[in-house]
Amino acid sequence: MIIDCHGHYTTAPAAHTSWREAQVAAHDAGAAAPLYPGIGDDEIRESVEGSQLRLMADRGIDLTIFSPRASAMGHHRGDETLSTAWTRACNDLVARVVGLFPRHFAGVCQLPQSPAVPIENSVDELRRCVAELGFVGCNLNPDPSGGYWTAPPLTDKHWYPFYEAMVELDVPAMVHVSAVTNPAFHATGSHYLNADTTAFMQLLEADLFHDFPDLRLVIPHGGGAVPYHWGRFRGLADMLGRPPVEDALMGNVFFDTCVYHQPGIDLLFEVIEPANILFGSEMVGAVRGIDPRTGHHFDDTRRYVDALALAPDVRDGVYERNARRVYPRLDTLLRGQDR
Repeated sequence: MIIDCHGHYTTAPAAHTSWREAQVAAHDAGAAAPLYPGIGDDEIRESVEGSQLRLMADRGIDLTIFSPRASAMGHHRGDETLSTAWTRACNDLVARVVGLFPRHFAGVCQLPQSPAVPIENSVDELRRCVAELGFVGCNLNPDPSGGYWTAPPLTDKHWYPFYEAMVELDVPAMVHVSAVTNPAFHATGSHYLNADTTAFMQLLEADLFHDFPDLRLVIPHGGGAVPYHWGRFRGLADMLGRPPVEDALMGNVFFDTCVYHQPGIDLLFEVIEPANILFGSEMVGAVRGIDPRTGHHFDDTRRYVDALALAPDVRDGVYERNARRVYPRLDTLLRGQDR
């Protein structure tokens, strides 16, 4: 199989996104939110068949680990009540996609995070999504403030109640920020990659995995700047009196292949052990155009991985086995489908 570990429902029906804007507007006006609209199965099918499913078929991707649109999580908007209602609506919609196309998608949930709200308030939604909706993981936002980084580092005990639930449920988290309101940052061009890099450095500076040896975190977008500056991170670990990066972090931290050119993928595989790399494309996502130098979509990351001519066992790990290992509930789900 080829499993894409990083997909978002970026083509959700218009009624869903319109309700979000009406919900926020009502909150800002001090009014009650409108009722969530009725969305038929045919609308959901239409939203993915001509985009996500078509591209998966074109690129030979068998299954996508699928979550709500990251940029729309909007944890900085409104308050905890607003975020909780929006989160449940998004997760329920993803669950409907999975229910309609169970051999093509596995669900991952967003969380009802809000600035200055304890992360343990997100545990109930994680449990609901795993136990009731059959989801296999979650997206954890290290910066619910929208680009102002008011939350403590991921290694702070602030996050521990949520990590305890993750370990108990045996699910990983993709460390993924949402939209940004800080005008200094472009959402996908800088904020996302900054967050990936920041998360890795936070992990390097502390002993989170001593406390949670079974915790698994996926840092998307190829790890941000990390592989390109691997020597810097190794050197900083030495200067700070920290253990070697490979020993301290790489049993628990994984990167995806959402890197949109061949030299970037080449470097990722040269620096990072393939056992720590999961195939991902973030399709349909941040970069949707065609590269004029190649004539292919930037986010057709399978082409880049195939071009590496990996040994068959390494290739199969990147395309399938690593995802099944990092997402054990996915492995159970696939075994139940005789895959």
